[in-house]
This record gives sequence, C-alpha cells and structure tokens, in this order.
Amino acid sequence: MQRKIFEKYALRLVSPAYTSGRIEYPPARRFDGRCFGAVMLNQRNAKKASGKLRQQIACEAARLMYRHEESEYYRAKLKASRRLCRGPVKPKDLPSNREIRDEIQSLARIYEGRRRTENLRGMRIEALRVMRVLSPFRPRLIGSTLTGHVRQGSDIDLHVFSDSVSAVTAALDLEAMTYEVERKRVRKHGQQRIFTHMHVQERFPIEVSVYAANLAHYVFKSSVTGKPIERASIAELEKLLAGEYAEISLEDAVLEAERNVDRFQVYRMLLLPLEHVKQNPKYHPEGDALYHSLQVFDLARDELPYDEEFLLAALLHDVGKAVDRHDHVAAGLEALEEVIRPRTAWLIAHHTQAQAARAGTLGVRARRRLEASEDYDELMLLAGCDQAGRQAGVEAPELDEALDYLRELSRTCAG
Repeated sequence: MQRKIFEKYALRLVSPAYTSGRIEYPPARRFDGRCFGAVMLNQRNAKKASGKLRQQIACEAARLMYRHEESEYYRAKLKASRRLCRGPVKPKDLPSNREIRDEIQSLARIYEGRRRTENLRGMRIEALRVMRVLSPFRPRLIGSTLTGHVRQGSDIDLHVFSDSVSAVTAALDLEAMTYEVERKRVRKHGQQRIFTHMHVQERFPIEVSVYAANLAHYVFKSSVTGKPIERASIAELEKLLAGEYAEISLEDAVLEAERNVDRFQVYRMLLLPLEHVKQNPKYHPEGDALYHSLQVFDLARDELPYDEEFLLAALLHDVGKAVDRHDHVAAGLEALEEVIRPRTAWLIAHHTQAQAARAGTLGVRARRRLEASEDYDELMLLAGCDQAGRQAGVEAPELDEALDYLRELSRTCAG
C-alpha cells in the first residue's frame, strides 16, 4: 500500500501523463520508487559535493594569496581550481571574493595571532599620520587597514584627490618620505585610462592612489563585495581610533610614530654613498664598494636565506668606508648603532679578523676568542662570502631589491 502511495506521489512530480484519479505510464518508462529515491539522493550528494568543492577552492585560493603567490582574487581562483580539478569548473562552484577574504583572515588569525592585532593598531596610527601630511588633498583611508582585515604583508591604502601629481609628491618630499610613482594604463568599457599610484616606504608600506579633484565624492565599488567601499576621512579615522583604542593617547601615539625611524631607509642612506667609494683593484677587482656589498649579500642569501641578522651583516659590513676609509669597521658600527641588533654588530665588528683567520695570519689567542662565540660558524661563512664577492662583471641584485627582500623577511619573521 505504501509503495503504491509513493509511486502515485512520485508520478505527480515527474510524469506529464498523470491525470486526476488515473495513473498512466508512458510506454517502456515505468517509474520505480527506488529509482526516484536514488535520483533525489544523487541530487543532494551533487549539491553537497559542489559546496565542498567551492570551499576547497576558497581555501586554496586564500593560501595562494596569503603566501603572496597571487595578488588578485580572479587569478587565485583560477589557479586553485586548476590544482583541485581535472576538468573545467562551473562558475557556480567558484567562491566569491568575500569567501576567499574570510579564509585569508582565518589563516592570519592562525599564523599571526596577537601580532596581527598589534600591526593593525600600528597601521591605523601610521595611516592617520600620513593622512595629516596629505590633508590638502582630502585623503581617504580604504581597504584592510580600515576594515580590520589585515594580514602579513598588508599595506595601507589611501585615496587622495588632486589635479596635480607633483603637488602630492611635493608634500611627500617635504617630509623626506621615500616613494616611487607608478602609472598604470587600464582599458575599461572601450576607454583607456591612466591611474597614478605612489608606493611609499615607511614603517608600513603605503599605496597612495591619486584621482582627479572632482572625484572626491565619487562612489568607488569594492572588488570584494561589489558594494560601495568603506572609507574614512581624517576626522572619521580619529573617531574610530578614539573608540577602538581608548586606552592610548592618540596624539602621543602619532608623535611616537613620527619618531620611529624606518631602519631600512637608514640602511639605504648609508649604502648609497658606497657607489662612489673606489677600492684597491689588487684586492677588489670588482670595483666600487656598493657593488661588492651587493655581491656579498647575494652570496649570503644563497647560504642562509632566512637569517636576517646574518644577511644584514653581509650587506652592511663595509658601510663605514664612506665615512672613514682608515677605520671603516668602527665608523660603520657607530653609524649603525641604533638600527642593528648585537649579533649583526658582532659579525660586522669581527669580519676583518675572520678574513685573517681564513688566511692563517690571525694569532692563536684571537682565533680562540672568535671560536668561543656561538656565531663563529656564521662569521666564517660571512668571511667566505666577503672573499667570493669580488668578481668583476657578475650579476648582483639592485640595492632596492636587497632592501625589499630584507624588509619582507623582517615582516615574515617578526613576532
């Protein structure tokens, strides 16, 4: 009896031949209740599998973006789907940008913990400081620093509005900020436009996008949600900070941010003059001291790519030559006193002795003192890189490339 009722109900759903009070089966297509159950079960399983695939793609795309293998949501989705699926993926199985962003935040909470919260506060205070510098151009804070969705490697995104890019750069120059101007050509809706971005290297990386003055009230759309982006003026950011961080003095925090020296800019300032320091070709056939320092850094990076203190010693070991050629070690250590750690300072202080030890000209007692240090192996490795980094015509990284590597390494290993 139950089977007949089920068949009648199933046919009501699927058979156009059903008529009130009478069941008619199409020829050779009699419906079986067990088949109907299997169809419904398969549909549920397919829906469940589709949801699972969507989640897997979101997780893999988030991992790609968190590790900076991809910077755009669309490309991250495509790469993730290719890795997980053999064939093409239906658009409905691809996660939204928001789903990927949420997964990125989960990774950030797992791997960064409390440091993420501290970075967010520091980035918001730094944003306020720079916005005040750019106040004539009606700056607006957007992106993860405002919403709180920061992670390792996040930057501070600002919009400013001016018909003169040079006026904006002049404001940055007045504060002695280091930046690069990038112009991007974008074709959209059949029209080509040029967008200007300034990449400012301060305590945190900052991207300043310059728009025409008459676009100050234009409603920009978010690439994540498709809705109008959240943004904050100076006054709105000050209100947010006062509410979120009531335990701190906002003005004191901004002053402290102004006093914080970007040590990588100090390194750059000390290294640049080495380009004009010519060396004795008998010992340094490669030429100037900057080229030599970059060679040594590159060799050291091949040996210990994640040891920031060791790599800094390799890059900075000769900075004193632009200050005092006769005692470059002492001059360099004095210039670097506030911006390097004791281990880096020890490696620089003893790198000439290590060269003597390699040559067999260092006294027994002096050698034993070096060997007593737990950093002796790294010191001798540095000496080897110092000796090998004297090749004319070999390829070496640019100074900014070396500093960017160290800056990113510092952010990655902080905490």
